[in-house]
Amino acid sequence: MELTSMMNIGKEMAKKLDAVGIGSAEELTRSGAETAFLKLKKRYPNVCLVHLYALEGAICNIEFNSIPERRKKELKEFSDFLKK
Repeated sequence: MELTSMMNIGKEMAKKLDAVGIGSAEELTRSGAETAFLKLKKRYPNVCLVHLYALEGAICNIEFNSIPERRKKELKEFSDFLKK
């Protein structure tokens, strides 16, 4: 399935994901939001927490602002950890 068919994934994000070896919705789901974000962060240092939320939302098929607060907190901690 095309990445752009997933919620929160536009053409730019799909292009970036493809550039880091994630070329389909199935591959994104398999890798998980954190792993995909880590790959993106290595190649595109400017990706931020919102991108991580977008990936998680895409995998869960929900808008990124509808991610449960507990999960948002986990994702934020992961993002903060990468900044160290």
